[in-house]
Amino acid sequence: MSDDSEGTSQDDIDSMFDEGGNSSKGGGNAMGLSEIQEDPGIKKDNGKDFAVGEPMASDVTAIYEIPVQISAVLGRSTMQVSQLLKLGRGAVVELDRKVGEAIDIYVNNRLVARGEVVVVEDKLGITMTEIVKSDRG
Repeated sequence: MSDDSEGTSQDDIDSMFDEGGNSSKGGGNAMGLSEIQEDPGIKKDNGKDFAVGEPMASDVTAIYEIPVQISAVLGRSTMQVSQLLKLGRGAVVELDRKVGEAIDIYVNNRLVARGEVVVVEDKLGITMTEIVKSDRG
């Protein structure tokens, strides 16, 4: 899944956040965000706290320009190509989800959260209601 043409692979990103810089696939203990925030041994630059949105360290800016693909899946449906070609404007496609059921939010094809659809200034948006914990080994 890594794309060498971008210059940074998923393994490179994972190793940046892994304890000691070891890849989590190499037996290192990967830490979750909640563990990092609760760890009293974390050093702060110049002993000061950072405001929301401020970088925690100068090297974090290196990952700001890495593109990610975000997908919000409302539901899924399976149909034959002939049925698909018969669809026209106003056609209704039945999905496998019920009204009000949470939608799935994927980042780089990995399920990371669930949420609900909201309307903000005449545009559709997503509000995250649950973060999905994944076991990456």
